[in-house]
Amino acid sequence: MNFKLTTGKNFKASQSLEDLLDKKLAKLDRFFVAKTDADIFMDQSKNRAKVEITVPVRGSVIRSEKSGSDVYALIDEAVDSMEKQLKKYRSKLHDSYQSGGLNKYEPEAPVEEEEIKIVRTKRFAVKPMDAEEACLQMELLGHSFYMFLNADSGEVNVVYRRNDGAYGLIEPVLGEE
Repeated sequence: MNFKLTTGKNFKASQSLEDLLDKKLAKLDRFFVAKTDADIFMDQSKNRAKVEITVPVRGSVIRSEKSGSDVYALIDEAVDSMEKQLKKYRSKLHDSYQSGGLNKYEPEAPVEEEEIKIVRTKRFAVKPMDAEEACLQMELLGHSFYMFLNADSGEVNVVYRRNDGAYGLIEPVLGEE
C-alpha cells in the first residue's frame, strides 16, 4: 500500500516510524487488487498524539482516527480499526454481489453489532446563507453540525465542529468516484 504521510506542525516523522507504517499498512494490501493509496495524518501536542488513516474505496472513503499518548500504539490501533472496517466493507460487497448487485443490497441483521435505529426524524426549511452564518446558527442552537443552503453555490452544505475546536465544511459532489 502506498501512503502519503502528512504531519502536524509539532511532529516530525522519523525514517523508522515511516518504515513501521509501511510494514503495518502492508497487511491491508490483501483487501485490494491494485496498489492503493492511503493518506495518513499524524500530530503530537504536549501529551496527546493523533493518528488518522484514510483510504479511498469505490467512490467512498474508509477512515480510522485514534488519539492517545503513544504514537506507536496509536498506529497499531488505527491499522487494526482500518482492517475491521475493510473486512466489513468487503463482506457487504460480497453479500451484495451474491444477491444480484449493489442496488439490491439488503443487509441481514448483524451478529455482533447493534442494529442501527433511527429514533427521530426532523424536517426544516433550509435558508440560503454563507458558511460563517451557518456556523453562528450552529453555535446558537448548541449543535455539533448544521445543514444549510449555501447562498454562493445553491447547494446543500453542512458545517460541523471538529475535535480540535475549529469548523469544517462539507460540500457534496455528486457523480464522482
